[in-house]
Amino acid sequence: MSDTSVRHRSPMAAPRSFLWGRRVFLTLLTVFVLLPVFVMVSSSLKPLQDVQGEFHWIPSSLTIRPYIDIWSTVPLATYFTNSVIVAGAATVCSVIIAVFAAYAVSRYRFRGKRVFTVTVLSTQMLPGILFLLPLFLIYVNIGNATGIALFGSRGGLILTYMTFTLPFSIWMLIGYFESVPRDLDEAALVDGCGPLGALFRIIVPAAIPGIVAVAVYSFMTAWGEVLFASVMTNEQTRTLSVGLGAYANLNDVYWNQIMAASLVVSVPVVAGFLLLQRYLVTGLTAGAVK
Repeated sequence: MSDTSVRHRSPMAAPRSFLWGRRVFLTLLTVFVLLPVFVMVSSSLKPLQDVQGEFHWIPSSLTIRPYIDIWSTVPLATYFTNSVIVAGAATVCSVIIAVFAAYAVSRYRFRGKRVFTVTVLSTQMLPGILFLLPLFLIYVNIGNATGIALFGSRGGLILTYMTFTLPFSIWMLIGYFESVPRDLDEAALVDGCGPLGALFRIIVPAAIPGIVAVAVYSFMTAWGEVLFASVMTNEQTRTLSVGLGAYANLNDVYWNQIMAASLVVSVPVVAGFLLLQRYLVTGLTAGAVK
């Protein structure tokens, strides 16, 4: 047999057993991830009596009625609007504040700089439930003393979510801004830009992936949070994460509508993640290694 008819494997090539094992593992992982999604989709297309009966992988009858009824059974549009406003405002405010704070820490020396960065990072070590009662009392006392309604309002919920997202956002952007060469700042200052001009003309354009990652993290955190939204809101300001529970009442549980509503409210987050996935991965990787 000639040498040309024999395929030689590279010494650095992975063993065949490893390649097949990886394929099997990824296949099982894909099935594990997609199986709940398939159950949600199939259940959302079934009549209620079929969902409440014996489970069948293949629905005997299909209907889009649950996707129509979800808007009338509960005020889903109101909950959707509240979630968009709260998550969007919390994201914008977190990004703006994090940009300025990270720029100051990464470019200037000031007393208490190390204490500030350590404090910001250490807040991530505490579970969020520890802040529930203190924030509740603070909001109620502020409302009684000043008449500013923070408890039960969108503004109070926005402030609450900012306390979760700001520490991580500042910490990650500090690392990302430090990766931008300081020579660019100095060149901008020589050309006549002030500190803010250097920030918005040089640093921010170079740090777009990190800023996008912070924005996606802040939005997803605010969009899916349940604990604080269930305590800090009322019927008018309730968000989607809490409002989905309204499909279960004393008389019945509309499982098909719950599945349909869950899929509908997941669309903005999934679509945004897919569109910004490239920036998200780049931003998280750069911010984590600095």
